[in-house]
Amino acid sequence: MANSSGLRSYAEILRLPGARRFVLASLVGRFPGATLNLAVVLLVTHVTGSYATAGAVSAAGALAYAVLVPRVGRAVDRRGQRRVLPLVATAFALSGVLLVVAARAGAPTAVLLVSGAAFGATRPPLSALARARWSHLLRDEGSGRLLGAAYSWESVTEELLYVVGPLVVAGVVLWHPALGVLVVAALGLAGSLLMAGQRATEPPVAPRAPGDGGALANPGLRALCAVWACSSAMFAAWELTTMAFVETHGAAWMIGPVLAAFAVGSVVGGLWYGTHAFAAPMDRRLRVALLLVVAGMASLGAMPSVAVLGVFSLFSGLLIAPMTIAAYSLVREGVAESALTESMTWLSTATALGRAGGGLAAGPVLDAHGPRWGYGLTLGLGLGALAVALPAAGAFRAMATARSRAAAQAAGAAGEKPGEEPGSTGVARS
Repeated sequence: MANSSGLRSYAEILRLPGARRFVLASLVGRFPGATLNLAVVLLVTHVTGSYATAGAVSAAGALAYAVLVPRVGRAVDRRGQRRVLPLVATAFALSGVLLVVAARAGAPTAVLLVSGAAFGATRPPLSALARARWSHLLRDEGSGRLLGAAYSWESVTEELLYVVGPLVVAGVVLWHPALGVLVVAALGLAGSLLMAGQRATEPPVAPRAPGDGGALANPGLRALCAVWACSSAMFAAWELTTMAFVETHGAAWMIGPVLAAFAVGSVVGGLWYGTHAFAAPMDRRLRVALLLVVAGMASLGAMPSVAVLGVFSLFSGLLIAPMTIAAYSLVREGVAESALTESMTWLSTATALGRAGGGLAAGPVLDAHGPRWGYGLTLGLGLGALAVALPAAGAFRAMATARSRAAAQAAGAAGEKPGEEPGSTGVARS
């Protein structure tokens, strides 16, 4: 159970000047992240009757997003959210309309692929932008308690969108198959414009150092992206294999509840994490959470029934949000302010590539060998994440301590000792 002082952390962050306004804007604008693929698949399958075509159009959007989003993040770091976000959001909305027109007109598959790629590529990365705003608002907080609560809040609201969003899209397409895409496009545009209008909480543009090689010049970030890609592939394989497992047990109607149990577990874990303070450094928290998640995957092949799998999914989801929070906190601590948004969007790229790869790998395994082998693949991908994370411990530790080391160097350059009041002599007072 969360303690009352921990719960007050959530109230404190929402009382920060301008916080509630940008939280609402980002909540609306992040609706596409949880629903875009479903909306596209429902539209394209309706007009073409082909799941293969729908899957290809959806995959084109996901891969295009993975390629473009770091460039959007870099543009935001260099020009600011209010200049970049309206352009991206407008392109997103227009691309959604183009996809609907092409689908309803019976356009060739190539046209659907191009319009689907444009729709996916221009999805505004509001998750990264919201976390960047929290980092700016809480830049002077020494303990990190409120920033941890803020990142927990972000993870929890994202999971809730993944529970509620698909239900909304599935409902509106009953009225018209194009409404799902149009609602996704409209909410993405509205939330982005609302976010761009919140100038009081917008992070300032930070100057880049001469010869800056970009976010991926940081070895810790490169390793973290590799871990994140493997982890995302693991979750994609888990999702597909779980669907196959439930179907082979004659309980297809349980697919939704089992997957939702995983998301509910993540919500509970995120809320709990945000109300507690931890002595362990951020890099260790990431490794421990990842290790426990992978250890849980080792038991998947022994699931005797759908009911047991559902309970397992609830408990295994508890560590997903803490792992995500630790990863984004590590990015916040370990990269320069001038590359913060770009760095966070690289995690989005790793997620998209990992999920695409995990799905592509799991499909043939499931067709040939069934769910048991699919869960074996899931475990193998998790072990791959650990195989990257454990040797990268030094790079992650450097990220976790980067800000404190920079503060110490700045204090030394100013002739002060870390933790000393500016202008003090450093002599102990009685």
